[in-house]
Parts: sequence; structure tokens; C-alpha cells
Amino acid sequence: MKEEKVFKDPVHKYIYVQDKVIWDLINTKEFQRLRRIRQLGTSYLTFHGAEHSRFSHSLGVYEITRKIISLFERHNYSDWPRDERLLCLCAALLHDIGHGPFSHSIEKAFRMNHEDWTCRIVLGDSEVNRVLYHADPTFPQKVADIICKKYSNELVVSLISSQLDADRMDYLLRDAYFTGVNYGTFDLERILRMIRPHQGHLVIKESGMHAVEDYLMSRYQMYWQVYFHPVTRSGEILLDKIFQRAKALYQQGYSFGFLLPPLEKLFIANMTTEDYFQLDESLMQTVFMQWSSESDRILADLCSRFLHRKLFRYTAVESDADPRLTNLKNWMNQNGWDAEAYLEIDFPLDMPYDIYRPGEMDEKLPILLLDDQKQLNEISTISEIVRSISGIRKGKPQLYYPAELAQEPSLPGEVRSLLFP
Repeated sequence: MKEEKVFKDPVHKYIYVQDKVIWDLINTKEFQRLRRIRQLGTSYLTFHGAEHSRFSHSLGVYEITRKIISLFERHNYSDWPRDERLLCLCAALLHDIGHGPFSHSIEKAFRMNHEDWTCRIVLGDSEVNRVLYHADPTFPQKVADIICKKYSNELVVSLISSQLDADRMDYLLRDAYFTGVNYGTFDLERILRMIRPHQGHLVIKESGMHAVEDYLMSRYQMYWQVYFHPVTRSGEILLDKIFQRAKALYQQGYSFGFLLPPLEKLFIANMTTEDYFQLDESLMQTVFMQWSSESDRILADLCSRFLHRKLFRYTAVESDADPRLTNLKNWMNQNGWDAEAYLEIDFPLDMPYDIYRPGEMDEKLPILLLDDQKQLNEISTISEIVRSISGIRKGKPQLYYPAELAQEPSLPGEVRSLLFP
């Protein structure tokens, strides 16, 4: 572009746009929609500062990718394909364009996948598609292939989607900043200085291992302290209950007092990209407000709880096989509570780092260290810290239920001991 564009950013200080294609993509209606999608779903119910959007995160991922590529080109690394620069920046910017309202919550209820929707938007009748096609007729398919991890160049995919990628690095720093916690902070500049393209892989110079350990520990802490916070999970469970109830009512032929066309298309799984474009959190908040007056008592109550932050209470349980759970469900169904709508057991689990095993298909590309002899070593073979946090990490199961159950005088004693140990 004739004039470089600059965004002021609280995480990266400045975000620089130097290519007209990137500027045009930012100004498409599909990308601007991301301003109306929160990055952290229901976390704003727990951390009041977590109001940042997918828009700001997507710009951040673009900026980290731009910095990495600039370093590659400045050092003139022969393994970096210079002709992939603009393609890579487009994929970084657009990687989350398919996210729906409340991010992952709506995906679970309607069996949707934001990466599939991202590819549909990129490849379909959209402003994004037209901008990409105008830049290069091959760009829409190539960008979709990168985002869906089908692109032939592993190095390009790794920048956007791996266990050390621009996406994770931005969301850890950004989410930590806006939630007001320190868990997600790590030395980004050190990692950027140590990152290299080598033999088709994205690698880290071995002397940068400790910065990567810090990054992985930050991710571990953010998941258990922020993303899996039980209050946030309570909000997500309530959302899921709302969506499940509304979908079931629609399938039963219930006559909604308020139902917008995009939602009807969502219920029957027959959405076009234009229908999906209309789904944002502003629309869903309006729907919840209207549904809080629906004639279906359960749907109205669930929506009212979500809007006014009357979240489910939670308590740790040892197992979902506890016979008291069956007794609780039976008691609820016999005393005016629909257990399916008002009870949930949550099993939080995460994989801070997935150890690469040769011969296995690995969608989460491993973190490789480059030693002084130019040999590559998967990080867990060297780092004790990484080994200690690798594999699936399970949290204690949590039982979620309405707090009002505490005031039910007929609640059996053995069931009460489950809810209020």
C-alpha cells in the first residue's frame, strides 16, 4: 500500500498492515462481524474484563505471523518460501472467521465446527472470497487448505496451527491481559528470536527451550485457572441447556413467540453462509431476552438465568456412577424440576502438550528443537518440564445444579449430602 496502516493494540502495541489485500480483508463484512463475537465466550461472567473480540485476536494472530515472517526474510533463511508470505498472512488473519456466537458453546449444541464454517466462508459467495480471488485465483482454496490443515507445506500450516503457533501465542497473552491474570504471560520476543524454518519444519533453536517451557506452562495454567474456571463452565453449560431446549422444542413443533429466520435454519441444519453471517452475539442476546418471556417455562427460566447471571451452583463429585445422582434425578423429575434441563456433570480435561510418536498421525504438529549440530529433537525428549505436563490432564468432575435446590425442604438427606458435602 502507499501508506502503511496501523492499529493500536494493548498486547502488541502496534499492528502493521502493509498489504492492500490484508486491508481489504479486514474491511469485509465477514471479518467485521468478528467484532460482535467475544473471544472468550462466557468468561465475561467470571472475569468482567473479558469483553475482547475475535476481531482483535485475529489481528493479533496476523501480527505475530507478520513478525515471524519478517524475521525469516530479514535473516534470509533459505528454507522459507518467500512466495508464500502473503498467503500465510491471509490465512493467519482469517483463521477464526467461522466462529459463531459464544464461540465453542454453540458448536457443541448444534454439532458445528468453526473451521468448517471458516472454509465455507472463504470458498463461498462472500466478500472475503472475492478479495482473495482478486489477489490470486488460487488463494481461496489455498487459504482454506491451510486452515483445515490440508495444505502441502507443513511450515506454512505450522505458523497458523501447531503446538507453538501464532494463534496460541496471541490468545494466551490477550486472554491474560483482558482477564487480569498473570498466568498467560511468557516471553514472546524471545520465542520469536529463536524460531526458525528448517527442512520444511517450524523449529526452535535449542537455547530457546526455556522460553518454550514457560509458554507451555502458561497455557497449562490458563486452561485450569481461566478457561476451565467453574463459573465460566457454568455459563457454558447454561448456554448449552438453552440451545438444547430450544432445538428440542422446535423439533416437537412448539410455536415460538419469537423466532428469527437464521435460528430456524440453525435448528434444521440448513444454513447458508449468509444465514451464518447473521448469527452473532448481539442477535443471540436479543433472542434470549425475548425467550425469557416464552410460554415454555423451562426455556424462559434458562434464558432469564443466563441474562441475569443466575448461574448453576457447582460441587465436586467423585464419580458419575454415584447412586445418589440417580436419586437426585428421580427426585427432581418428581418435584417439578426437569433433570435433563437443570443438571449436568462436567468432566474438564486438557492436553497441554501432545507428545509426538513417530508413525502416528499427529494433527498437533510437535515442537522441534534445533541443536548446534543441526539435529532436530522433539522437545519432550529433552525437557523434564514438558514431559511432566504432557498427555491428557483431567480435572475433578463437577456437578452443576440450580442453587435453589438448597431451599427445597423435601430434598432427601443423602441427596443433600451430595450437593452440600
